[in-house]
Amino acid sequence: MCGIVGYIGPKPVVPVILEGLRRLEYRGYDSAGIAVGGSRGLELRRAPGKLRKLEEVLHERPVEGTYGIGHTRWATHGRPTEENAHPHRDCTGRIVVVHNGIVENYLALKQELIAEGHKFITETDTEIIAHLIEQEMASAAQTGKNMVLEESVRRAVRRLTGAFALVVICADEPNKIVAARFGPPAVIGLGEGEYFVASDVPGILHHTRNLYFLADGDMAVLTPEGVRLTDFEGNHIERPVQRILWDPIQAEKGGYKHFMLKEIFEQPRAIRDTTLGRISLDTGKVFLSEMKLTEEDFRRATRIHIAACGTSWHAATAGKFMIERLARLPVEVDYASEYRYRDPIADPNALGLLITQSGETADTLAAQREMIAKGSRTIAICNVVGAMITREAHGVIYTHAGPEIGVASTKAFTAQLVALFLFAVHLAQSRGTISADESRALLEELTLLPGKVEEVLRTIDGPCEQLARTYSTASDFLFLGRGIHYPIALEGALKLKEISYIHAEGYPAGEMKHGPNALIDEKLPVVVLATQDRSNRDSRLRYEKTLSNIQEVTARSGKVIAVAVREDEEIPHVADHVLYVPQAPELLLPVLDVIPLQLLAYHIAVRRGCDVDQPRNLAKSVTVE
Repeated sequence: MCGIVGYIGPKPVVPVILEGLRRLEYRGYDSAGIAVGGSRGLELRRAPGKLRKLEEVLHERPVEGTYGIGHTRWATHGRPTEENAHPHRDCTGRIVVVHNGIVENYLALKQELIAEGHKFITETDTEIIAHLIEQEMASAAQTGKNMVLEESVRRAVRRLTGAFALVVICADEPNKIVAARFGPPAVIGLGEGEYFVASDVPGILHHTRNLYFLADGDMAVLTPEGVRLTDFEGNHIERPVQRILWDPIQAEKGGYKHFMLKEIFEQPRAIRDTTLGRISLDTGKVFLSEMKLTEEDFRRATRIHIAACGTSWHAATAGKFMIERLARLPVEVDYASEYRYRDPIADPNALGLLITQSGETADTLAAQREMIAKGSRTIAICNVVGAMITREAHGVIYTHAGPEIGVASTKAFTAQLVALFLFAVHLAQSRGTISADESRALLEELTLLPGKVEEVLRTIDGPCEQLARTYSTASDFLFLGRGIHYPIALEGALKLKEISYIHAEGYPAGEMKHGPNALIDEKLPVVVLATQDRSNRDSRLRYEKTLSNIQEVTARSGKVIAVAVREDEEIPHVADHVLYVPQAPELLLPVLDVIPLQLLAYHIAVRRGCDVDQPRNLAKSVTVE
């Protein structure tokens, strides 16, 4: 979850690293630090709190050099103090390490190192890595060898269990940076006479678009002469250079007050880009070109098994409705964090579908590997080209949402819904469960979706801001939905709790009588997803049942905020407030449903004075279990 940036090259080091950390601060903001190597050896500066605290320290005590590493931390082991902030040193102070991940055997290693005379000054698991490297170099010196830094790192990482991406520098070997990965992401940037390492693409994208994505067990050595890649055994390896097409400007706020608001308003573009080049309105066909699976593989599939976490799990649950409705294939949806612990039943004809924005989520990667071990082939829906989960998959659907900086996902979620819709249509075509005319009609509706989202953004932002004035002091919210709209209720509740810290719960509307009715009183705002597809009989039936649920709430003095289609003439008579969206087919309505919920959460959080882009205790990418 932490942010890492390293640089070696002709530019002033500190501004390059600080700029990269600023773009990665969404990954962690409990503390920050930097280590720079130059004529005065290695110099460290660290500070608790957000990155601006480190900038204040550097203003008072500046450093200069030709290479360096920096870190912004999301605390796992040890409190967010200056002492526990990265970088961490060995006993001599000449070896410096930054780390993203968790060392699971750190206590045993720490006890061993203490017994051998090492002194520890922090509460972190990271510090033991510096001491392990020190021990390896000292052991070599005792035998008369002068072990180079990368070999010491190589030996040290082979003793670690857990998940780690780490970057090391040493005063004894200036102008050298060593990076290693096992679990969390690490990328290497290739510039003109300059080289970078980072834990995520936005940290270095403003300097270069040419990257290596390290795989598990990879090590990179950066010097002014270039980059060498090896495995943990020292064998030379090759990785393809990936060229990232994101515009660095996409990672800036672009005049919006917060990244989250900017990303909410980028959703029409994200939907268009995810659809672009994948559909033909002439034939009604969906083209998923990055698939190693054949049409026969899709026809033979016995079920789809989806694993995801957080917001991606909500998208997966909505995708279940799409796939089952169109492809008539049973779908199971698991929290990725729980999947491998329930000993899932092996089925070589089942297809695994992994949904992740970063492609590096530890739990989702573990679920993917469990599926593969059980004999299933896997498909990834992912927003990052070349990420680990895409390299291990048998097919990929990239969402093309562009970088998402706000911790609370918005445009990545709607892009995932669109990718799932495309997958469902493609699967249905392969299995012959929909006709060409039905497919063409669905795809025509999909092309209209970005314009409808633009309409919602244009008309709903103001009403959501007004509602925030009324309900920002509420202590609880309830979100209700039926069918495919139930996971959107879950997503609305998650958005509100993530960024405003208001307790919120999503619930199936049909389950109100089984407990939640006890919560309703005049202080409880209840958000009800009451949209409908008037051309769909099942949708109309669902809507009528939802109206009954609204009446249950109002009969108990609850305050109802309804999301409904613009032509609805019944909803104003039963709801206290209505947020209108355009009409759309049932399977595409969730994309429109979620926009008012995102904006409502955003405006409530702003009125409460919360840090919208960097909510407390959360990080953007959960790269450790």
